[in-house]
Formats: sequence, C-alpha cells, structure tokens
Amino acid sequence: MTQRIVIDPEVCGGRPIIAGMRIRVSDILDALASGDGIDELLADFPYLSREDINACLVYAARAVGHPVVQVA
Repeated sequence: MTQRIVIDPEVCGGRPIIAGMRIRVSDILDALASGDGIDELLADFPYLSREDINACLVYAARAVGHPVVQVA
C-alpha cells in the first residue's frame, strides 16, 4: 500500500507525497486531524482515492511505530 507514497527531492521539497500528485501526506493527515472525514476529502479532491488516504494513514503509523530505546 505504501507504494502509493513516494519521496521525490524535486517535488514538494522532498516531503512524502501521494504518487503522481503534489499532495503531501501531511496535508491529508492535517485535514483528517482537523475533523475532515474521508468522504469529505474524496468529495473535495475527486482525483484522490480511498486507497490513497489509507496509504497516508499506513505511512504515518509506520513512521511513528519505531522502537523506543531507553538508556539504563
């Protein structure tokens, strides 16, 4: 699913985007965090798919799901 998310240094300053678009993963996450629903995003951006939005969520979950190492 995350193959829908790409990083290209020439697009959006190298931030993660939805492949083939100039929509940053952070834009989708910010909209969802602000209370926009998936159906609302799909209506506002008809070129997005539900899979694109889900890929953003998977990408974010993996980005923060790293192990935490504590020094003894």
